[in-house]
Amino acid sequence: MNIVKITPEIAVSEQISPADLADLAAAGYRVVINNRPDGEAPGQPSSAEFAAAAEQHGLTYIYYPVTGMNFPGPDLRQLAGAFDSAEGPVLAFCRSGTRSINLWLATRSAEELPAALQRARGLGYDLSMVGQR
Repeated sequence: MNIVKITPEIAVSEQISPADLADLAAAGYRVVINNRPDGEAPGQPSSAEFAAAAEQHGLTYIYYPVTGMNFPGPDLRQLAGAFDSAEGPVLAFCRSGTRSINLWLATRSAEELPAALQRARGLGYDLSMVGQR
């Protein structure tokens, strides 16, 4: 796993496996957000596999699949609530972490956005999905 902390409570990662959820739970994460559509790549674990593993390890699992074609997805308000979860630290993942960080940016308020963009730029992610503003 290549976990990149954006804030003390939010991290993104490239593709993880259901087996990684035990380590994430042990590291203190409480919410896992999967931003990959099922079947996006051969051999990719399914959302159902992640949901079962998350339940086994006491994690809240959220499936919010997006692509470049449907970004930012159907319900940014719900996604913002997941990122801002009071349950504890959140890890969002996709193929490379890029969609996940762009989604996090898309859920930030106007007041938070400048600092969030600066942080994301500093981490070297392509921010073209949300716009570099």
